[in-house]
Amino acid sequence: MNRKKFLKLFGGLSAAATVTGLYAWQVEPYWLEFVEQKMPIKNLPNHLQGKLLMQISDLHVGNRASHTHLINSLIKAKAYQPDFVVYTGDYVTLDDDKIVDEKLNEVISHFVKGKLGTVGILGNHDFGVNWNDPIMANGITSKLEAAGVSVLRNSQKEIAGLNFIGIDDFWGTNFKPEQVMPFHKPDKANLVLSHNPDTCDLDIWNGYNGWILSGHTHGGQCKPPFLPAPIVPVQNKKYTQGFFELDQGRKLYINRALGCSWQVRFNVRPEITIF
Repeated sequence: MNRKKFLKLFGGLSAAATVTGLYAWQVEPYWLEFVEQKMPIKNLPNHLQGKLLMQISDLHVGNRASHTHLINSLIKAKAYQPDFVVYTGDYVTLDDDKIVDEKLNEVISHFVKGKLGTVGILGNHDFGVNWNDPIMANGITSKLEAAGVSVLRNSQKEIAGLNFIGIDDFWGTNFKPEQVMPFHKPDKANLVLSHNPDTCDLDIWNGYNGWILSGHTHGGQCKPPFLPAPIVPVQNKKYTQGFFELDQGRKLYINRALGCSWQVRFNVRPEITIF
């Protein structure tokens, strides 16, 4: 290859890399997808047949990504008028307490609420630096509760015939599934919220054989076409995004996240799930 051809090839590759980088930084992080998924639930009362449940996960309010995008996405989501809304953790990414606090208040004021009920759980980022700040977790819980979100911390709540079971984050300071899973009622219509899908492989389920909704992975956030995501923050690397059939009749769905801990996405669009 002569110098002229080399420079032409190098220039083309540089241009492609620049365009790809700009797309991953300024386009895909804002290109929201509403993903529709059927959700048959055992023992579901007749009056809940055909109702709509919305999952929103991993907003990551902070200084690394646009909270305006989150607000605009929540406004769009309200048009679906969901019957239930579940929030599956990681409301913040901690940098500066005061700034995050102000932005979180603004985002929460735009939260989508279910016509029948709205529940949530915490994620690892909600426990602060190194996931070990229970005071921060309690503060976020209080904000959510004040805004009408019932936060389930190793507890359960039945709403209109659907029983929501919430497990505190696997990496946080309050992961105690033994406080709730032994007490779920198999003859009820149940739905479990667990931020980190790695919990699916633990011996905590006490015969539970329904749906589990998770987040945490962001789908890997950047994924080469036709190849697995190179970085996924879970022990079980198959838990990336979407639907999984598990043993004992359990079903797992992993939401790709609405926000991002760093503003970059490639081949993994932000998601709000409509069940």
